[in-house]
Amino acid sequence: MAELRKIINEAAPDLKEDWKWDTAVWTAKGNVLALGAFKDHLKINFFKGASLDDPKGLFNAGLDAKASRSIDLRENDPIDEQALEDLIRAAANTNAKR
Repeated sequence: MAELRKIINEAAPDLKEDWKWDTAVWTAKGNVLALGAFKDHLKINFFKGASLDDPKGLFNAGLDAKASRSIDLRENDPIDEQALEDLIRAAANTNAKR
């Protein structure tokens, strides 16, 4: 989780890290993404993920949700850091345009 926090904060330093619903949430003119720890995985939830391009196919959860999309990561899952950073920046930019 610490590694994901670092990736998020470096990819979009203008996002404000906050604590809501007992989880880490990054905001900029509204909620951008959340990082949650569960028993068997970590979840990165993009609040407006359905409106983002995901050319590397990182979204693997919440695919039927109206607005959000998520990435569920289990122990030892590889992380495509560049693709994740691109998604984070795109999410931050989407909120910045509001």
